[in-house]
Amino acid sequence: MTRAGIVRRIDDLGRIVIPKEIRRTLRIAEGTPLEIFTDREGEIILKKYSPIGEMTPFVKQYAESIAQVSGKTVLIADRDQFIATAGGHKELLEKPLSRELEDKMMQRESIMASRNDRDFVKISGSGGEEIEELIMNPIISQGDVIGAVMIASHDNKKRMGDVELALTLAAAGFLGRQME
Repeated sequence: MTRAGIVRRIDDLGRIVIPKEIRRTLRIAEGTPLEIFTDREGEIILKKYSPIGEMTPFVKQYAESIAQVSGKTVLIADRDQFIATAGGHKELLEKPLSRELEDKMMQRESIMASRNDRDFVKISGSGGEEIEELIMNPIISQGDVIGAVMIASHDNKKRMGDVELALTLAAAGFLGRQME
């Protein structure tokens, strides 16, 4: 366990302040839900809560189905990291999202762009084949963004279009409704 060397006292309501430096490093913003665990040694563990993360086995199967139908790489993320990959880029599983991708997702923006476009967002940590095109739609549940569905293509000769866009929209809508 990493020690930050910062000591905080619990107030009379049982609250403790997480230092700004730690919140910034871990991307914990105001309103970010946290899970609280304890272990046998009496340590308290705080972990960012991912509602869609609870459905990971189902989400993985869903991503595999979309990849099979589309013939493309399918990536599904919660607000912080990739939780499912299918059709390629297995190395991204559990890797954090790029700041730019996270910002677009949290602003509820859809992306449909090729690598040379101004709107293209690089996926950090993707090794191997370069992603030539990306379609992304945020997953919204009860008015909150909880993740995103993405389809990526490595073939710049075979452009993605309305079918792939419809697949991401349908998947994002379906997963968002499953969380309600």
